[in-house]
Amino acid sequence: MSGSEPPAAPWGPAVWREPTSLIPLKWGRYTDRYLWGLILIISGTTAMQAGNIYAVSFLGQGIVALVIGWSIMPARGWRRTLAAFLAPLFAVALLTGPQSVWTLAAPYLLWLCVRHRPLRSYITVLFPIANGFIVPQFFEEYDGMPLALAISMVVFVASAWLARLIARQGAAAAETPNDPPFPSKTPVDL
Repeated sequence: MSGSEPPAAPWGPAVWREPTSLIPLKWGRYTDRYLWGLILIISGTTAMQAGNIYAVSFLGQGIVALVIGWSIMPARGWRRTLAAFLAPLFAVALLTGPQSVWTLAAPYLLWLCVRHRPLRSYITVLFPIANGFIVPQFFEEYDGMPLALAISMVVFVASAWLARLIARQGAAAAETPNDPPFPSKTPVDL
């Protein structure tokens, strides 16, 4: 046991940590790779949305940033490779306008994969899918895309945090023994 880890209580779980933070990295620090990867993923997707036939450089720069962002995220190699390959395809699909925000469900699944979330947390993909059907009802033209993407990203982030909570609760339930260390007092006992 190293000095930086808190001692685990014999009757309950230790402090929960992100599964990807436990992976030994060959280069860089976890926080740096996570934050820079996230910044590149978001900025790459945003840059791609600014691209069109007259601004092709935004598309190229966005794809490069997106691929690098997914590639440096702390995760197992095959998960990063899968995300780096598939995410640009779905980001390009967003260029068709608000009617394609449903495609954000695929990068969301890639996010869950890269973050090593348990299968039970994948139920949260229903929120980005529902968002993909609701948002196009209000935004039909491409000029509504910035607001449609903003709403979709709020749903995406909220779903990701819910998936994290589900993963954390599942890990806590798996580590907690059936018998508590101290007898509990109920109103009847008082």
